[in-house]
Amino acid sequence: MPRMADLFDTQPQKDAPGHRPLADRLRPKSLADVIGQDQLLATDAPLGAMIASKQLSSIILWGPPGVGKTTIARLLAEETDLSFVQISAIFTGVADLKKVFEAARLRRTNGQGTLLFVDEIHRFNKAQQDGFLPHMEDGTILLVGATTENPSFELNAALLSRAQVLVLERLSLADLELLTQRAEHELGSKIPLDASARDALQEMADGDGRALLNLIEQIASWNLKDTMDTAALTKRLMRRAAQYDKTGDAHYNLISALHKSVRGSDPDAALYWFARMLEGGEDPRYLARRITRMAVEDIGLADPQAQAVCIDAWETYERLGSPEGELALAQAVTYLALAPKSNAGYVAYKAARNAARETGSKPPPKHILNAPTQMMKDQGYGAGYDYDHDAEDGFSGQNYFPDGMKRGVYYQPVERGFERDLKKRLEFFVKLRAQRQS
Repeated sequence: MPRMADLFDTQPQKDAPGHRPLADRLRPKSLADVIGQDQLLATDAPLGAMIASKQLSSIILWGPPGVGKTTIARLLAEETDLSFVQISAIFTGVADLKKVFEAARLRRTNGQGTLLFVDEIHRFNKAQQDGFLPHMEDGTILLVGATTENPSFELNAALLSRAQVLVLERLSLADLELLTQRAEHELGSKIPLDASARDALQEMADGDGRALLNLIEQIASWNLKDTMDTAALTKRLMRRAAQYDKTGDAHYNLISALHKSVRGSDPDAALYWFARMLEGGEDPRYLARRITRMAVEDIGLADPQAQAVCIDAWETYERLGSPEGELALAQAVTYLALAPKSNAGYVAYKAARNAARETGSKPPPKHILNAPTQMMKDQGYGAGYDYDHDAEDGFSGQNYFPDGMKRGVYYQPVERGFERDLKKRLEFFVKLRAQRQS
């Protein structure tokens, strides 16, 4: 199988009666014509190996729109001589599913297998997803589901255990250029764009082959005689909206990218992902909360000012609103990326919480308990307590952990930022404590 094959058929096709969209006219006729998914379709890749062995199992195709999920499912049916049945979870109810399963059962008794392609499979609820299981197990159907959402979150564990999840990738600019060439071959002429405008057109598609073909078809309908540059093109066409779902997988991927860019001290990358989320329609208040979390989790006491910078930026946004207030958040992101990093406070907090869970019933030592009543004094509350301010260096070195509990060491500052000073103080007190106890 070619390493970089085309997504669409290389030969022009005759139109059926009535208008057929360009994307439909250029559908591939074999898996060898699919572009951009070599990680699945190569001879040593999952689907390529399945087809070679004639052992196709149920699969879930997970990927963004316009990368060939439906096309691959249809061609798999042809490669394996299965009857292709397509349904959409958006328009299919329980009664419809029963009819589909019954038809597949009849087909099976006549020696014909069924590849059931379920588009937007994540739209089915738990009960509906469970309904596929017995028909998958007894071989009535071979399920190929398609989803743009993370299957780990949206599909039942029982369904996932019976199907292999295969990830489709957004089309690269090289893929989109090949697709553009196939469209020009089908149309019989070059697209009237200069080189920069051609690049801009492919960027507008944002990795979606179907979107690119729709844009090309729109340009072809203008019947232009002169070549357009980027400025002329962008006046006529709008960039495709970025793929972003504020409650879906893209949301978590982008906030992860932002957080790790800040942690990695890369202000440019951090600002890019911050801007991507804003352009996708993310609530700036969510971003304000998350960058404040970054300050306390990844910077901590290496720069105590970082948290205040985030809180001030958050308050500035609340006072100014959009779009002016978003600049304050962007400045906070930049500050965090360049601040010294330490998770020592975060690590210490988690270690202390673990120790508290393990020793949660141990009382404090009596010498640090208050004794407001005589009875409590008689019980030894407060006896032997050393008032630290009375010590010459303001440090008594007494034990403040429960009696019998091994002293915990949780906070271990790093040699970065303000924590350098804190480390010196901590080492000073450790030395003094050892002297007092000896």
